[in-house]
Amino acid sequence: MTQPFRLALIAHDQKKDDMVAFARSYENLLMPCDIVATGTTGGLIQKACPSLTITRVKSGPLGGDQQIGALIAEGRIDGLIFFVDPLSPLPHDVDVKALMRLASVYDIPMALNRATAEVLVQKRGLLRDDAAENTLMRHSSTRTDNGPNEI
Repeated sequence: MTQPFRLALIAHDQKKDDMVAFARSYENLLMPCDIVATGTTGGLIQKACPSLTITRVKSGPLGGDQQIGALIAEGRIDGLIFFVDPLSPLPHDVDVKALMRLASVYDIPMALNRATAEVLVQKRGLLRDDAAENTLMRHSSTRTDNGPNEI
């Protein structure tokens, strides 16, 4: 049996309603996933979609973005959906950039808005049964014991 796809969900304050709406729309596809979400976002999704099992980390500005970044670096996240608000200033912008950098370095699928998240879910089969296995196989060919070959 293939392990569940491990998906991180994050949304900036002005995008939390969009993330909840996305989760509602794709609840059936998200159900088999192991979902990790930052604190407030995860709570809102859990309330709107009680069938989803969500592990919540701290709020983004309080270290949640860094916690998810660490999970990416450890190979424990297979995909990231991060609804970014490009119009609001962010006091923790450095953490946000570091998280996006890690997703790029470790070559995991990353969507930064709903349109891209929908393409990943609908067209690429991001959440199909063998997606986690394919991601893990791809990662094992690009990683050493200390992470990626070069940063």
